[in-house]
Parts: sequence; C-alpha cells; structure tokens
Amino acid sequence: MRDVQAGDLLWRPSAEVVENANLTRFMRWLAAEWNLDFADYDALWRWSVTELGEFWQAIWDFCGVQASQRGGMALADDQMPGAVWFPEARLNHAENIFAQMTDAYPALLYEDEVGPLVEMSWAEVYRQTAVLQHHFKQLGITQGDRVVAYLPNIPEAIIACLATVSLGAIWSSASPDFGSKAVLDRFAQIEPKLLITVDGYRYNGKPFGRRDIVTQLQAGLPTLVHTLTVPLLDDGPLPNTFSWPELLANVNDTPELTFAQVPFDHPLWILYSSGTTGLPKPIVHGHGGNLLEHKKAIMLHNDIRPGDRFFWYTSTGWMMWNYLVGSLLSGSTAVLYNGSPSHPTLDRLWDLAERSGMTYFGLSPAFVAACMNAGLQPNQQHDLSQLRGIGSTGAPLPVAAFTWLYDNVHDDFALESLSGGTDLCTAFVGGCRLKPVYAGEIQGASLGAKVQAWDNDGEPVVGEVGELVIAAPMPSMPVKFWNDPGNERYKESYFEMFPGVWRHGDWIKFNERGGCVIYGRSDATINRKGIRMGTSEIYACVEAIDGVLDSLVVDLELLDRDSFMPLFVILAEGRTLDDALRQEINQALRTQLSPRHVPDAIYQVQELPYTLSGKKLEIPVRRILLGHPVEKAANLGAMRNPESINFFIELAQTFMR
Repeated sequence: MRDVQAGDLLWRPSAEVVENANLTRFMRWLAAEWNLDFADYDALWRWSVTELGEFWQAIWDFCGVQASQRGGMALADDQMPGAVWFPEARLNHAENIFAQMTDAYPALLYEDEVGPLVEMSWAEVYRQTAVLQHHFKQLGITQGDRVVAYLPNIPEAIIACLATVSLGAIWSSASPDFGSKAVLDRFAQIEPKLLITVDGYRYNGKPFGRRDIVTQLQAGLPTLVHTLTVPLLDDGPLPNTFSWPELLANVNDTPELTFAQVPFDHPLWILYSSGTTGLPKPIVHGHGGNLLEHKKAIMLHNDIRPGDRFFWYTSTGWMMWNYLVGSLLSGSTAVLYNGSPSHPTLDRLWDLAERSGMTYFGLSPAFVAACMNAGLQPNQQHDLSQLRGIGSTGAPLPVAAFTWLYDNVHDDFALESLSGGTDLCTAFVGGCRLKPVYAGEIQGASLGAKVQAWDNDGEPVVGEVGELVIAAPMPSMPVKFWNDPGNERYKESYFEMFPGVWRHGDWIKFNERGGCVIYGRSDATINRKGIRMGTSEIYACVEAIDGVLDSLVVDLELLDRDSFMPLFVILAEGRTLDDALRQEINQALRTQLSPRHVPDAIYQVQELPYTLSGKKLEIPVRRILLGHPVEKAANLGAMRNPESINFFIELAQTFMR
C-alpha cells in the first residue's frame, strides 16, 4: 500500500465530472431562474445556510417536489427547536417516490444469500403497494396509526413502508436480528396497530427462526390488531397472522393507489436512538422534512440520477435503510442485499457490485477494515469501473481505508466519507462532487446544514477540535420525540449546552479549505492531563497495526486515584498480545498521537460490545469499569452482543479492590 498521510490529495474531479454533476446543474439553474451566481461550492453553501427559506424553496423547485399545495412561505419561524417549515404545504412522501415511475429502469434489485439477483419493476412495486394499501384500509389503518415492521432488508419492507406512508400512517422498523426485548423497548412506546414480520431469516448460511419472538411481540404489544407475515423460511404458517403471498393472490385487479395529502411536518416514520443507557428515544421525522433533505442529499451530494444503481449495506434497524428508500426519490434503482457481507466469502458485496451494475456503493469502515485484513483486492477479480461513488459512514474512515479503496477499486471515483445520524436521518457533512478528496478527510458541510466546530464559549473555531453544532435549523430535524410532553427530552438531548443551537455530541475539526474530521463522541473523549483526544484518532492508530482487528479505549477517573486509561484489542486469529505487540502499540500511539495517550494497560478480548446499529459502547463500558451497576450503565437489549459485557463486569471487580 502507498505511504499516504492525512490530508494528502487522492482524487480530483475531472472537467467532465464537474460539467455533468447535479451540483453544477443546480448552480446553472439558480443563475437562470433566480439570477444567483456562485463562484464555487463554498459560496453556494454560505448562501444556503444564510438564506434558509430561499434555499429550501429552490430545492423544492429544482428537485421537482410533488404536492397538492406548497403555499408561499418556506420558513415561517426559524427558532430551534420549533422551526416551522412550509406551513401551508400538503404533500405525501410516497407520492414523490412513485412520481419517478418508469419502464426504463427497475425500481429494485434484490439478492439474499441463497437466491439469484432479482429485478422488481416499478409497475410491480406499484401493484403490491396498492394491494397492501387496500388491505390496510380494510383493517382500519388510518392517518396517524403506527405500523411496525420486524423485517430484514427485503423488497417487502420497502413496499410495506410505502403503503403505510401513502395513507398518512406512521412507519417504524426493526431488524429481525434484534431480540424481543430490544424490539419491545422500541415498539411498545409507540403503541402500534399493525405488525409486519418474517417467520425467520438467514445469515451467514444459517436459518434463524423467529416464531417464538413474534409470539412474544404480539403478547407485548397490546394495541396490535393484526399481524402480517412474510414467510422467508416458509416452515409453516404463524398462528394469529395472515400471509403476504396470500394477500397478493386474493386480489385480481390492482386497486387505485391513493396518497393522503398531509402537512409538511406530519409524522412519516419513527427512528430510535441507540438506547445504550435507557429506553431508546423514539425520534419522529416528518413527511416534508425527510423528502426535501433526501432529495437534496442524494441528488446533489451523492450525485445520483435516473439510471443509477444505489446500494448501501444496511438493515432496517439503521437510518441508512430509510436513506436507501430515499434514493428512489432520484429515479435511481435501489439495490438491496439481505444477508452477511462475508458469506460465503468476504468478496460477496464486490461480486454483487459487478453483477448489479452498481454505480454507488455504500459501506462502513468496519467492512473496509475486514477487506484490508483479509488481503482482498476486489479489482483483480471484478470489473468495478461503473462505480462513480463510494460512501462510508457509521464511524470515521481511516486514512489507510481511503488509500486501500483507491488502490483496490479503481482510481477515478468520488470517495464520500459521511457523518450525520438517526436524529436528522441524513448526513450533514459529506460529499461534494465538485471538490477534491483528501485522505482521512470529509469534504465538508452539506448544503443547508450550518455545521460548525464551537469552543466552550460558543464561538466557531477553525483548525481546532470543537463541539459539532448545527447553528441554523434544517427541515429534517425531528418533529418531536414520541410521548415527550413539552419536548423536554428533545430539548435536553440537543439544546441544553448551547440554547437555541443543536449540539450533536461529536468532536469535529474544520480546516481552512472547509474539509473536516470527526473525532468521536464528545462525551467519550479521552482527556489526559488537559489534552483532549477523540477516540477515533486512537482507533485509527491502533487498528493500522498488523494483526489488530478492532479496539476500544476509555479513560477512568477513579476516586482518590490517578486517571487510568485501558485499551482493549481484538487480534487476528493466531495472534496473541505479547510484549512485542504491546510495545508496538504503545510506540505507535506515542509517536503518532502523544505520549500522554499511551494506555496504562492493554487487554486482549474476544469481543467488544456494539449497539444493534453498530456503535461501540464506550460510555457504558466506562461506567461499568467505574463501578456503576450494569442495569444502570447499559441497556443489554440494545446490544448486538450482550455477552461481550461480561469481561468488563469481571474486570471492574478487580479495579474496585
């Protein structure tokens, strides 16, 4: 691999890329229609966060939003929280997706671990959505009712979402690898009327039945009226349910698909915070806010257009699934994969990229790290020349991963490291097809997102690490939290530190050219003798060492003792944590970061705790090691691997002696 340092130039858009970019087309449209001329992206961004009403009205017009009524006012109140967007508008998110219907391209491409790649036309998606909507009406599902789904990333999940949204009902989903407690912690709060589920799923070559869990969900959701089952394992009907295939077979003619015209902020879907220390917060997003934001993000930042094939490896329990649904707003084909990314080999998704004609590949840093550690060279086995963009999110993308992707995919695509969150259901810093890509660096703040780094005094800083804030409202900010009287939990979550300004909870640093780096959660920061360090910097350094697969670090301020910083590492098969490896890790941290961030102890572990959505559980581990009761430190039901916490419980007992 090349010797590339942070900030090194890796890719510059060609004149052809710039000429054909949707961003360029938007800037030309603004000049022709609005008499607004911008010299470059930075000038466009400044206008977009200064003239908020004008900008989002322009996005509405340029992106072709369908609505029965828009009204004359884009932003009636710009306070945070409580901004009022398009108060007179009446629209429907699903209608805007079906406005892209065409015979030229399929709506969906789908593959699982055992089946071939399947195309689903727009006409078939429309037919199934219409049949499902018709049945929902017969069941009494109306505006504001909650429909919940315990489904993997399959076409039925998208179709059920569209049928729900078309009625003005509210969608919420969880992946079937969630246990019953994790699902009930989420769904019970919102009192759903209808459950859509699978009988089981396959992952890594194995079937996992969910019959017992479905029974537990039915018992734990007393407001349920009906349960609809998608028989993926097909091992017999589930009791007290009706079947998706039978439902479709019993309707001969396609009913008319109608679209309830709802206010801009009418609830669209409910997503959930990770719930690492308590019940997950049910985050309510609005029809219009997500519609406008996803139109803008996918068309202008990801540069997706009709005929593209957009993929993100995700589950229905992560907001990137909602973003994947949003890709249909651009007229592109959504590529779905249901299964393990490494079954039967780690080459599986790269093979899918070639066979599906994928033009945009969304992945995670963990997937890239796995490919790197396995010595994979996908461009040696596959033709990946059709890929115009690769997106990465879920964690900061290390410099070595930037280099590996350009060396092992091809050298002329836009690598877009993104960061955002469930809270806004989007990326607020990410890609810009008009700007170069520098190693280890996010290209900059997204249009309409006034993202800044603030110091403790609430002043913007450049060239310094600060709190990530959003200093002006965005339409996709939550409408509310479910069952949150007076918006108390909502205000406490984002507006307590800087009243009237969204504080996201990450450390970020912007440079002079507008690029930025995320340094991890600000509430999990390592503070060693006055020097703050984001955990992601430590992970990037440690995980670049041969044989280190994953790591977690916390800083413990123990009563009447000096601060103690343990580092936990997962090693490749056959490697052990001997003195030589300890010395190599310590030396790398000492020379690349600072002597103060050399750990006090290093422990080899078999597993590190992760949330169901793939976040490292730094804060719960820190609380457990400081002696907090496990039930108060961590929500085991929100964990992907709750048994991994046992190591830290036992270690905490030795710390307290």
